[in-house]
Parts: sequence; C-alpha cells; structure tokens
Amino acid sequence: MTKYIRIIFTILVVIAALFAGRWVWNDYMHTPWTRDGRIRSDIVTIAPDVSGWVTHLNVKDGQSVQKGELLFNVDSKRYQAALEKSHANTENALYSWQLAKHKYARRVELKSQKAISEEDLEATRINTKIAEANYQLAKAEQTLAQLNLDRTNITAPVSGQIINLNLRQGNYVAQGVSVFAIVQADSFYVTGYFEETKIPLIYPNQKAKIALLSAGEPLTGHVVSVGKAIANTNTQSNGQLLPQVQQTFNWVRLSQRIPVDIKLDPLPENTQLSAGMTATIHLATQ
Repeated sequence: MTKYIRIIFTILVVIAALFAGRWVWNDYMHTPWTRDGRIRSDIVTIAPDVSGWVTHLNVKDGQSVQKGELLFNVDSKRYQAALEKSHANTENALYSWQLAKHKYARRVELKSQKAISEEDLEATRINTKIAEANYQLAKAEQTLAQLNLDRTNITAPVSGQIINLNLRQGNYVAQGVSVFAIVQADSFYVTGYFEETKIPLIYPNQKAKIALLSAGEPLTGHVVSVGKAIANTNTQSNGQLLPQVQQTFNWVRLSQRIPVDIKLDPLPENTQLSAGMTATIHLATQ
C-alpha cells in the first residue's frame, strides 16, 4: 500500500512540476511584461532669447513655478537704447515719406499744367514708394527692438519644477544657450522596452500595471503607442559611405527591445515620481 502511495505521490509531483514549468514558460515567453521600464516626463529647457548679464534671479533649484511666472531678467539697458534709436529712425522715415508724398502731389499739379516732364513725375513717384518702403522697414526694426526688450524678461513657458539650476545673478547668458530645465507638471509617463517577440501581444489602450523599484502602491495606465523604429548599428557608414556590417553573427539571436509608451492613470496619494526611475511593467492579456 505504501508503495502505491509513493508512486501516486511521485506522479502528482511530476504533473505539478510540468504544469508549473509550463506556467513559468508561458509567463516568461508569451506574457507581455518587462523589467526594463523607465519613468519619463516632458522636459522643457530654458534658454534666453537675448544675450546679456543676469540682473535678477527670481527662482531657485527645485522650486515649483507656474506658466508665465518670471524666472530671471537680462540687463535691458542696451535693448532699451536700441528701441529708442529704432523709434527715432521710424519717425524720421515717416517724415521722409510724408515729404515725398507732398512733392509727388505738387508735381502731379505741375504735370497737369505741362510744367514738368513725364520722366520727372515718374521719378518722383518712385522716390515716394522708396520712402514708404523705408518707413515700413523702420517700423519692422522697431517691432524687433521692442521684442528684444520684452525678451529680457524670461518667463516660464510651462508649469512645473525647476531642475539643475546653476545660474547665478551676475552671470552672462548667451542667446539660445540653455541654462536650466523645467520638468513639466503632470507630464509623467512610462516607457517600457519589450522584447520584439512580445510586440504582437501589445495593442493600443491595453491595460498596464507598473511596479516601481522604490516599492509603494502599484501604478496603472494604458498603452498609447508602440515604437516603429530603433537604431541599427549595421547602417553606419565609413569614410567612403559604405555600410559597416558586423563580421560576426551569434548563433543565439537576441531579440531586440522595442519602446512602448504608457500613459499613467491618476496617481495614488503621496506618490513621488522622478524621471529616470526604473519600473517593472505587466500588460493585461485578453
């Protein structure tokens, strides 16, 4: 009797091991999940549109700012002087245009009296048009000068939190050179890098469960996009524009990883997210 019990127990253990092995195999090979997930967010770099000395710095590192809030000021004296000069040029061009129009009107009357030639009248008309064009050019330059003056006040383009602020009052900033960044508020999402063998199991709006490495309550979301391209090292070219193909090929072909973006649902209370955090992602199966 004991012998039969041992045989039955052994058979049950083997069957359980087979089912467990199959479940592990299916879960690992055919279930869309990955440990290679990253928390990401929209990062807005702040770069002044004009160059100059920083006269006032109104924020500090890690501070939360609202869209339109003043971040810092660039010395505006040079741009104020340029605006005044441009304004004077605009007035001068306006008076020149008015004088040209007066001369042209006077010559039209003389032409009716046959006191001037057709050529003189046409030359006067062209000079009037040139004076008008100069006035329009001066107005455009004045608008540009006003824009440069306005841009000496650098404001937040989005609401969010300031990171990597190394700027100090008195520093010189250059046009178009980034000085710090803002992590846009409520822009966090997750990118998971899934093996290409699991991509057929992934579809838009697929439910996702995200477990952060920092622990805490799991997050939820849904798939919004699947990457359509990744870099191929074999497409690089040498100096003769010839493709550089790898000389070795492994017998075991490693599957590529494709990025999949996941939009997060409303976060649980007291959840702290930082771009770059790692996460494990499980996608729901039908």
